[in-house]
Parts: sequence; C-alpha cells; structure tokens
Amino acid sequence: MENVLGPCRLPYELFENNKKINSGYLLSTRDLCGLDYIPSLINAGVKSLKIEGRMKSPEYVATVTRIYRKYIDLALSDNEYVVDKADKKTLMQIFNRGMSSSGHFESEPNKNLVFKENPSNLGLLLGKVQNYNKNKGLITVKLKENIKIGDTISLENEEGLYTISELMENNKNIVSTKIGQTVTIGRMKGNIACNDKIYKMSSKELSTFAKESYKKENKKIPLNCEVIIKKGQPISIRITCANSIFIYQDLNIKYQSNELPLDAKNKPLDKQTVINQVSKTSSTPYEFKNIKVVLDNNVFLPKLSILNELRRNVLKQVEEYAISKFTRNYSIDNDNIAKNIDKETSLQFNNNILSDMRNYVKNDANLSKPQEPKICVLLNKLNFDYDYTNLSPDIHNIYIPLKFVANKKYEDILKVLSQNYETYIYMPTIIKGNYKNLFYANAESSVKKYDIRGFVVSNIGNIQLLNELFKDLDKYFKIVSNYTFNVFNSHTVLALKKLGISRFTISPELDKETIHSLCDYRYLQKELLVYGRIPLMNMNYCLLGETDKCYPDCKANCQTKNSYYLKDRLNMEFPIMPDNIQTVTTLFNSKITSISPKDFSIDYARIDILDEDIKKINEIVQTVKSEKRLEGPNYTNGNLNRKI
Repeated sequence: MENVLGPCRLPYELFENNKKINSGYLLSTRDLCGLDYIPSLINAGVKSLKIEGRMKSPEYVATVTRIYRKYIDLALSDNEYVVDKADKKTLMQIFNRGMSSSGHFESEPNKNLVFKENPSNLGLLLGKVQNYNKNKGLITVKLKENIKIGDTISLENEEGLYTISELMENNKNIVSTKIGQTVTIGRMKGNIACNDKIYKMSSKELSTFAKESYKKENKKIPLNCEVIIKKGQPISIRITCANSIFIYQDLNIKYQSNELPLDAKNKPLDKQTVINQVSKTSSTPYEFKNIKVVLDNNVFLPKLSILNELRRNVLKQVEEYAISKFTRNYSIDNDNIAKNIDKETSLQFNNNILSDMRNYVKNDANLSKPQEPKICVLLNKLNFDYDYTNLSPDIHNIYIPLKFVANKKYEDILKVLSQNYETYIYMPTIIKGNYKNLFYANAESSVKKYDIRGFVVSNIGNIQLLNELFKDLDKYFKIVSNYTFNVFNSHTVLALKKLGISRFTISPELDKETIHSLCDYRYLQKELLVYGRIPLMNMNYCLLGETDKCYPDCKANCQTKNSYYLKDRLNMEFPIMPDNIQTVTTLFNSKITSISPKDFSIDYARIDILDEDIKKINEIVQTVKSEKRLEGPNYTNGNLNRKI
C-alpha cells in the first residue's frame, strides 16, 4: 500500500551546515505491507483499513482489496493465521517501491522505512542481462521470476517499459517460463549492457484477473418498486426502501407521468413488458428487488419510452433524497446555533456564547478596530550562545517548546525569559508516549518555576492532556489555539471558546478575504503569524539517523549545534529540525512568510524564530511594530493573494 505525497516523490540533498551528507529520494517511504499485522490491528479495535490508491490503476485497487479481504476474513475465522508468500509477491508485483516495510507497526527501530533510490514502482527483480545482441535486439537472462508474453519489463539504465512480444529458449519460441530458466527476450533496443538489472513491472495474467474481478462487481442498492397503470389515470411509480442503509429507511417517493394509458385495439400491455422496461437500472446505483405492477386490462402505451422516462425521473428523485440526508445547513440562526453545533461537535454552548454571537451580529457596524497588536515570539530553538537579556522589550509573549521547558540544561535561559515576558509553553503538534511522560513529570513544577502564563495548543489532544493535569485550566491559564486548528468560520471559533481557548491563531494558508472575515469576530482574541518559516510537514522519521526510532549506537547529531536542511532540484533550501524525544522531524518552508499586521484587525502579531540571532529578532520585532512589510528574495506573503 503506497504512502507517498507529492514532495516525497522528488530527489533531495541533505546538508549538515554546508556539507552534503546524503542524497536521493529522502522523503520517499517504502510501501507499507500490513498483512502480518491484521490480527493485531483487529484486536486493537481497528474497524477499517485505508488503501493509498492515488495515481494507481483499477487493477492495483482490485488486487490489494482482494488480498486484504482474504486475510481479514482469515483473521476473523478460527483457522490458523498464516500469510502465503505468493500473496505477498502478488502485492509486490502489482506495485512496489523498494519492496515493502513494516512501517511503524513494530516497537523496534525501522531503518528500512525510506527507499531513497527510487520514488516509483520498482517491480520485481527478474535478473541481470547475461548477453546482449545489439544488432538483433536480443537479451539473455536467467530468470528469478517467471514471465509470459504480454508482461512488461524495465531495465535499470532505460526509461519506460518494454512489453514482451518475443520469448525464446534455445532459439525456439515459447509463451511462458519458469524460475531458474535461461531465456532470450527479443526486440529490445536502447541503452542496454551486460549486468544491467531487469525488472518485471507487470504481469498480464495478474492484470487480466484483476480486470475480470472488478468487471463482475456491480453492487446495487436494492429498492421496492410499484408501477400503477390504470385507465383514466396518469401513469405513476412509487419507490420504497428494500435495504438496511439508514438514509433510505424512510424512503417513500411517488412520481407521476403526464401520460395516460389508452384502450388497446390489438395487443394489450402485459406486466412482464412493464417489468422489463422498469428493470433497466444499469446506469444507476440502484436495482429493484421487488417490482409490483398494478395494470388494468386492455390498456396499452403509445410508446414504451414513457416507462423509461418514469424510471429515470423517480430514480433521480431517490438520489436527491439520499444526498439531502448528508447536506448540512450552515446558516447562522442564533436561537438554534447551539443545537446545530452540538450535532456536529458534541459540544453544548452556554448562553454567554450565544449572547456574544447575538451582540456581534447586532453591533458589527459599530465595532472599533483593536489597539496596536501585541507581539508574541515563538523560539523554535534555544541557543546557549545567545544573551536573551538583550531581547526587545516590545515583546509581550514568549512561546517556549515543551522539550526545552522540561530540560534542566535550559533553566537559566528560561528564568531570564520568564522574568521579562509572559511565557507560554508551546505544545508539540505530535504527542506520543515520550512527550506525555515528559509532560506529566515536569508540567506542574515548570509552571511554578517559570511562572507560566499559558499554553499554545496544536490540537484537541493537547487540551485533553492539559485538563488531565490542571483543574480549572482556563481559569488560571490563557490557552492559545495554534493555526493547526485551521479555523475558518464562526462555528469553529465558538467551539474553541467553549473549550476554554482565549485566542486563536489564524491559519497562514488562508486567503486575504477569509482572514479579514475571521478578524471581524470579536468574541475571541485573534493572533496572526506575520513572520516565520511555516512547517511543511512533521514526519515520524529522523533524516539524520535514518530511522523512525532512536537506537543506542546513533551518533545523536540532532543534539549538536549544527544546522540541517534539504536542498531540492531547484536549489531551494528547506530547514529541518529533528526532535530526539520522539523521533519526529519538522520540515520548514524554504521561504519566510511575511505579512504586514496593519492590514488586519488582530490582537496579537506572532513571530516564529528558527535560526535568527538576537540582533535579527529585534530587527524583526521593530519592523513588525512599525507595521512595515519585510521585503526581499527570501520572503513571501504567504497565500494572501491566492483564491480558494
């Protein structure tokens, strides 16, 4: 099963300071094969498995679902759970990148997670070129896999695929082979040499089998149908439910035609003809399980297409009925807003929040612009060589990542910062066992020692963790929701307020119009990231140790003062920040986002610092305070001009 994003399919070079230490498709993971873990996943309570099918063929989806269905059923049976090697090979044949790995399923470090040699389908190793007759286009190979006419192969120094159309053994044409057999493959031209690796990219037999399997599948939603054809009455059809799908339980739709049946002069209409016409539902997701025909004697229809039109129109109404069951009404109704949000988020909003909403709607025209925004600074890194007493006094809040707050080595720096600024603990986006233990062990003492004023939370899990440790959390601390909450409308803002959030950070991914609309809300304070490198992704993998978990003999380069970054094919540099506490690596944008706070009615302007020194930080603070936009080739104004 593939697990790859667009950026992961590109080559990168990894630099330590200015020295290249690695290269290849460094973000491209091997395919995950979870067959061996299905019983454990079921026992853990997993109810569904996701198959990554982006940019994949229908044959791929058919093959993977067929094999996983087989082993899910086996795991749920009383039979011994044994995975057939042939099934694994079938999965590898239909698509594989670097064969496969166990992903993050094992407790031991997985040093086999990334496949930096190739981001695409590698196929199965067929063998090496033993001999190549360039003039005749013949290659000889001893087979590690069987092949047949119609299969496709590739060679390591050639782009594209070859379809096998000529296959010989001892100058005799054959159509199939066996493993270990030495054969000659004909009509091969290109950059080919002895000892080149040959890969079997696809099996015609497997692809044909997959195609046949999904061609036969035509699952339909069963319905009951009643057709009424009576003299002097418009022809009508009624559809009711004949399945257990909840959205169809109350289905009862009647459609009436404008046509009237006529008296039969020769051959009257019979029930079977009606059934045959009405049953033609192949182009729809429905089928009629039961068809009842109420038909008067001696009637006929001037044309049978009347029944076709009747069927099409009523099934269109059935489809619209089903879709309406999933339609959500987001119109702002002050009296029902709590009820509506409760259905979606399981939150009940109190009268104070509804009062805020009503006051906002009524007094929007009289709202005044907030005062000059206060400045808050996130220090992604703490540097022992910096004198933090020289930081600008214009900073109001300092955000310190949890890993530094819990580390005694940074105690002196933290005391300096907390004595001069309102200090917040910046919670990590990803929290696994190590961070939870760290938090439980240090949070209460750190809050007292450094006079912590609040927390920046990145997800609902952060809030739950804080509530487990601190009683009346929002009574004693200010809680700031990070931009990772992706706030984009009033419903989300109100939900955050009920959770105890005092201010929310506007996502830098939004366009200017949406940011302005969020800035109009007065029932929660607003924060906007005006400077900094935005994280592109957090990956559960260390690019330095090349593993998903720390291991004893690792060189621990993540704990040095060295700077690390990825360089892409366009020579753009993407800083990376490893976190050895839970082996998570953050990849930052190559460009620095810079937005003028004067364009928006915000309460706080946030500055994210990565590698900037004290002098540079102070310059940025003064620039933001003076409301001038930072300019230069390394800056970008985020997505403010982008239209959604």
